[in-house]
Amino acid sequence: MTPTAEITPFQIDIPQSALDDLHDRLTRTRWPSQIAGLGWSRGVEQSYLQELVEYWQHRYDWRAQEAELNNLPQFTTVIDGANIHFLHIRSAHADATPLILTHGWPGSIVEFLGLIGPLTDPVAYGGEAADAFHVVVPSIPGFGFSGPVGEAGWDSYRIATAFAELMSQLGYDRYLAQGGDFGAFIAPDLGRVAADHVIGVHVNAATMGFVPFGELDEDTMAGLTDTEKARVARLGAYMSDGNGYFQIQATRPNTLGFALTDSPVGQLAWIVEKFKEWSHPSSELPEHSIDRDRMLTNVMIYWLTRTGASSAQLYYESMHSGRWPTPSSVPTGVAAFAEDVSIRRFSEPGNNIVHWTDFNEGGHFAALEKPGLLVADLRRFRNALR
Repeated sequence: MTPTAEITPFQIDIPQSALDDLHDRLTRTRWPSQIAGLGWSRGVEQSYLQELVEYWQHRYDWRAQEAELNNLPQFTTVIDGANIHFLHIRSAHADATPLILTHGWPGSIVEFLGLIGPLTDPVAYGGEAADAFHVVVPSIPGFGFSGPVGEAGWDSYRIATAFAELMSQLGYDRYLAQGGDFGAFIAPDLGRVAADHVIGVHVNAATMGFVPFGELDEDTMAGLTDTEKARVARLGAYMSDGNGYFQIQATRPNTLGFALTDSPVGQLAWIVEKFKEWSHPSSELPEHSIDRDRMLTNVMIYWLTRTGASSAQLYYESMHSGRWPTPSSVPTGVAAFAEDVSIRRFSEPGNNIVHWTDFNEGGHFAALEKPGLLVADLRRFRNALR
């Protein structure tokens, strides 16, 4: 680590040639044949994707999205040999609580755009000054504007160690850590590597360490609530029919990477399937709960930075690092949304659970789908720690 690493202001400035190239590639898309009438049962439904690509090519405005992102203070620094890109928005309230928000896959910093205002300026959104946070939103190494990493070994523990260094460089000695999906690996690991600095860990879309490991016996199943049984069933369906992407990224990320880097429609399909299956309700198209332009901007960040391939490496690293979550004493809060699978009784042995909220709405991408609920839950969790 390099404690004196320079923090450099950053602005997104995508060359027009990259946008022209994207337009040309979309025009020349080679579409496969699909058996009619199967819908989404075998993956992305072609007529939906063709309509989405038409919108992407002719009506979506990257420059407007780029300008919105550039209205936020962005920076880069180098930690442990990796470029780290991050947003850093300080609240006008000097005593605000520092908070680091970590995305997962197939997410990005775009997930959190709807949270930043309410978190940093709560009074303007009907809250109180005491609700304020200073917000740090890094792009995971290998993702987005952090770009590909130059060596193997970047699992969630190493990423958490780098993020602890980032918070130290920013002058934050005590802070909260929040994350969903892989962020729900990284945030708890941040509590492990920097226990003296992390006030508390808050997660959503949590899996490892927050779900049962292996099949449950009849007696255990009989003792579960209806909500818990539904989550066990959802987890079982995911393991049997929904984790093909995981197995590919955890075993052959390089092979997949050629398609993701060369075909924008391939990259779009790879991501949009998860937005459809994991948003709530999963039976609806993702636009039911997520703004279409937000979803496409998220895809654009993968495409324009050529990090579809490098982001997949995180799955390989995590499955081959030999490191598994160890028990943590850091106060932990969980927001379990309607499409989540976390269950409190299976979370408590390895985590110091002090706050738990079950929601009957919202899905995997809670920051995009239900930002108000996530912000309110973060406030309640922080207030419970005071």
